[in-house]
Amino acid sequence: MDGQRELLLAKLRDAVRTGGRRPCFLGFLDESEAAFCRDFLRKEPMGHLLWGGYDGAERVMAGFFPDYLEPSAEDFPISALTFGYRPGDRLSHRDFLGSFMGLGIERSVVGDILVGEGRAVAFVRREMERYFLENIQKIGRVGIKITAGYQEPLPVIREYKDISGVIASDRLDCITALLCRTSREKAARLIVSGAVMVNHQEALNVDRRLEERDIISVRGHGKFILDSFGPLTGKGRLTVKCRKYQ
Repeated sequence: MDGQRELLLAKLRDAVRTGGRRPCFLGFLDESEAAFCRDFLRKEPMGHLLWGGYDGAERVMAGFFPDYLEPSAEDFPISALTFGYRPGDRLSHRDFLGSFMGLGIERSVVGDILVGEGRAVAFVRREMERYFLENIQKIGRVGIKITAGYQEPLPVIREYKDISGVIASDRLDCITALLCRTSREKAARLIVSGAVMVNHQEALNVDRRLEERDIISVRGHGKFILDSFGPLTGKGRLTVKCRKYQ
């Protein structure tokens, strides 16, 4: 286990101990850290919930709750902030994150940043809300107006490209070959070299069976979500539908 994972494991153990007495929150966690947290919590009987401020969030906080409390999203110390600017000003996720980091704000304080036309919404730890409101007047060189809260609908975080095909089975090497438009042999080499992750964790077994909703990342090729298997073709091969993150 590397140093970052050891540190996260220590924080999780501390949070579990504290959460036995009172609600305790860890993060924001990135997708890999959240996957590690979920795996750790499968062995822990205590109440917990992962939440990022809205359904489908990529960066989430881990909440730990004592037996007498039902885990609830409403208890999470998360605030949403809306950044308004002229629609003609093209701002990106990188622009917002760079401005935040330039103020010395730690990455773990900030959850998802959803950027749209003339509006962006960022989720932050509640104790930092006032700091954002009082200290951010520009993103890059673009003047912005920042307000607490947000209005539906949220800006779209991701766009996807549909991918479909026919494969021999639901094995990882078969899926990887389809996603990367390569042979199973080359896909297998990608897998054993550590270039493939499933649900944000390294996957080294070429014969691993995948399931619907699994997320596959291939270094140099992108990230994909597996939507559905089936039906079988007349020759017994498996149809599959996926989406590639754009």
